[in-house]
Amino acid sequence: MEREPRATAAAPAAAALFAWGANSYGQLGLGHKEDVLLPQQLSNFCNPGCVKRITGGGGHSAVVTDEGSLFVCGLNKDGQLGLGHTEDVLYFTPCKSLLGCPIQQVACGWDFTIILTAFTHWSQMSYFLDLQFKYLYFAENGQVLSCGSNSFGQLGIPHGPRRCVVPQAIELLREKVVSIAAGLRHALAATASGTVFQWGTGLASSGRRLCPGQTLPLFLTAKEPSRVTGLENSQAACVLAGSDHSASLTDAGELFVWGSNKHGQLASQAAFLPVPQKIEAHCFQNEKVAAVWNGWTHLVAQTDSELCDRRHHIHLAHICISSA
Repeated sequence: MEREPRATAAAPAAAALFAWGANSYGQLGLGHKEDVLLPQQLSNFCNPGCVKRITGGGGHSAVVTDEGSLFVCGLNKDGQLGLGHTEDVLYFTPCKSLLGCPIQQVACGWDFTIILTAFTHWSQMSYFLDLQFKYLYFAENGQVLSCGSNSFGQLGIPHGPRRCVVPQAIELLREKVVSIAAGLRHALAATASGTVFQWGTGLASSGRRLCPGQTLPLFLTAKEPSRVTGLENSQAACVLAGSDHSASLTDAGELFVWGSNKHGQLASQAAFLPVPQKIEAHCFQNEKVAAVWNGWTHLVAQTDSELCDRRHHIHLAHICISSA
């Protein structure tokens, strides 16, 4: 979720952060692991009015501020919080390994995290953490980093370890990236040129089962960034990922989807779409799609004329921004 600008010119009310719901790993950032039935206000680990993005994974959460700071909490058994250890964290904590490197976007998968930087230039940076010498590589604006489980190649580091506890650069993504997404066991990136890349084998098992005898495209089975075929005549503006499906919104307002259609989330009769398929305009009353939000097994779209219900804007987060 990304905060939207206020429509009124009146003096803004004080903002606050609230959290509720499942909390088995401390992913609500409230300092405990008990489920929460009603919204509870979080302590001000940052200025709530400066929160730019909020996202959550299988059991961890992340917040990005306007200044590019990244705060994380929750499940950390595979190092998905990028803090250099594997202990769960019950309060939102700054990702110290990225201090001084502004973050533009973060995407939380089931047990991993994808991070998009918003910095102009960094050379190789070394630092000392947990008595071990670690390395991070920062490049130009649009560098993608990853941490957490790599059991299915979801970190985009094909010959790396089975998990990374500090963010590592996905060096095979050589183009400037403008959008990222993370699913159950796969991830995506859209570049400034409009190209979409996917990696992680999370969709492959469903594809083989539901498309017997059919050779799956490389991007469904690759453990390194692989160009998504079937989008050559479009320019991707952003990418999205559900548990077992993917989507791309183009600069022309067209929505392409692929992967599992178990719950009808791809608006198709097929059980599985191995290559991108456009959702026809008549599904959106012949309007261009202006924005899309992705759940674990569903999507919500907003058209140019805002025909879709705007109340769905926060359905992906278990933390919300509220005016007090």
